[in-house]
Amino acid sequence: MSQSPVSPSLDNLLPAEMARKAENVGITKANLGPIRMFSLAVLAGAFIAMGAVFMTTVTTGATGVLTFGITRLLGGLAFCLGLILVVVGGAELFTGNNLIVMAWAGGKINTFRLLRNWVIVYLGNFTGSILTAYGMFLSGQYLFGKGAVGLNVLTIANTKTSLDFVPALVLGVFCNALVCLAVWLCMGARTTVDKIMAIIFPISAFVAAGFEHSVANMYLIPIGLFVKNGAPDVFWANIGQTPADFGAITWSNFFIVNLLPVTIGNIIGGALMVGLVYWFIYLRPSWTGHRDEPGKPDSPSK
Repeated sequence: MSQSPVSPSLDNLLPAEMARKAENVGITKANLGPIRMFSLAVLAGAFIAMGAVFMTTVTTGATGVLTFGITRLLGGLAFCLGLILVVVGGAELFTGNNLIVMAWAGGKINTFRLLRNWVIVYLGNFTGSILTAYGMFLSGQYLFGKGAVGLNVLTIANTKTSLDFVPALVLGVFCNALVCLAVWLCMGARTTVDKIMAIIFPISAFVAAGFEHSVANMYLIPIGLFVKNGAPDVFWANIGQTPADFGAITWSNFFIVNLLPVTIGNIIGGALMVGLVYWFIYLRPSWTGHRDEPGKPDSPSK
């Protein structure tokens, strides 16, 4: 009598299994060819940018109508679109790829492969984000609502380029800790719905709290720069302000005041606070030279 096939389990993976999966995913990502890696990174930059477009649009005009917290929450929920597209659609995101450090710490990839991925993906993310920003500027979407969307874009960009170094760095740390935790939770997911639910709360939390994400800022600040330097007179008349009112929005402030400290903070929060911590807990070799068995204490050699 033939046996019926065993149905695949829909139970989520346990943390120890998630760690092994994260390590294997890191190996695969680190060994991608440069063209495919860069192309997938361009997609991720565009995906995150679309999440930022959604966020800036839904939060436009909320000041004075909704409370600060509710406005931030709505923006965070909208921004989740970006990471959902990255994780479910398939793309290479610098901040999430900080978890590749788990494969590096275990000696499964070398330092060159780790840094190669981070550099190529970072540049690809930048390309996708800034091209999307320029496309959105050409579309005139910032003129919607009699310029209200554009005013929101400028306000966000001006705030980000006015941060001091230490706050920008620390906001970047907490941001990517949450982003990498979202990616980490997705390692345990079995279905698309699982992944989406795992993404929503960590990502909406970082946006609501005002944390700083380097790739999101590759869209949010350039779109502000494009609007500041290229918007027609009718836009400025509609919002009742001038380019001089947004003096902090400059290319030098974008790269030095914001992107530099935020990127450093993102690496600390993602690679150190999440990736290396989970590697230490679940994947590190014990002092006997063998990998610890999950759930079993270290035991000295006899």
